[in-house]
Amino acid sequence: MTTSFAPGATPVLRRDTEVEGGKGTKVFNRLAATCLTLFGLIWLVPFVWALVTSLRPDNEITANPVSWWSSHWTFSAYSSTLHDNPIGWWYLNSFLISTLSVVFTVVVCSMIGFALAHLKFRGRGAVTAVVLIGLMVPTQGTVLPQFIEFRSIHLLGTYWALILPAIAAPIAVFVFQSFLRGIPEPLIEAARLDGASWWMIYRRVCMPLCRPAVSAVAILTFVSSWNAFLWPLLVLTQTKSQTIPVGLSGLVGGSANLYAEVMASSVLGILPLLAVFLLFQRQIVQGVAQTGIK
Repeated sequence: MTTSFAPGATPVLRRDTEVEGGKGTKVFNRLAATCLTLFGLIWLVPFVWALVTSLRPDNEITANPVSWWSSHWTFSAYSSTLHDNPIGWWYLNSFLISTLSVVFTVVVCSMIGFALAHLKFRGRGAVTAVVLIGLMVPTQGTVLPQFIEFRSIHLLGTYWALILPAIAAPIAVFVFQSFLRGIPEPLIEAARLDGASWWMIYRRVCMPLCRPAVSAVAILTFVSSWNAFLWPLLVLTQTKSQTIPVGLSGLVGGSANLYAEVMASSVLGILPLLAVFLLFQRQIVQGVAQTGIK
């Protein structure tokens, strides 16, 4: 690396450093693209194989399970799966439960995050510690206490037994608290001087600025609620009231030799989540980038 001097001017670095930096950036970009492509293939290949297998006849699958081609493509596995099982009810149950869980989680956890970020009250540190402890408690460890609790209040077999536990999401509280803490205090003080109540500040000042956090929490809550398996399996007993993961697990267990139907049910279960990610991928990236989720 060399420098050049001009009369009355400060030393200026030559373009050697810029070239070296450009090469390093290109190498890093290629490495990142390679890793991204590799991990994308790790996820995409099993999905494509399941899709191809679901379109093959069972006799061909039995003869050659790992083949990627068929001489007789058919949708019979999908038609039989949809005809013999109440998948429409399972989709409806999963959609209602996931949507209501998103609404209540965003409202409740944003209020808690706002209080922890901007309100000064006795015991705020203890509440924050309890929320952080909730992040370390495994979900499986709370199944038995929750089951006894909901049985005592006669909510087993209802949607509320799945919605209410989803509202208590420590990660959502942590996301909202971290994001709301980044809002400048002078903005809050200016609203207070104008006579705005804390409720008005929360609803009209903070929440419009929290759209990335709302998007991240909403999407993560929807996906986790849609994919929940253990708790819905214990709570929902009737076949028509089951969710997609629970219903499809029973279908897979009862159709051990019908490989095409098993793969068709797997594809049908992942399609809604795939649509959510394709439609809201920009909001997911913005929410993760601006709320500090790692």
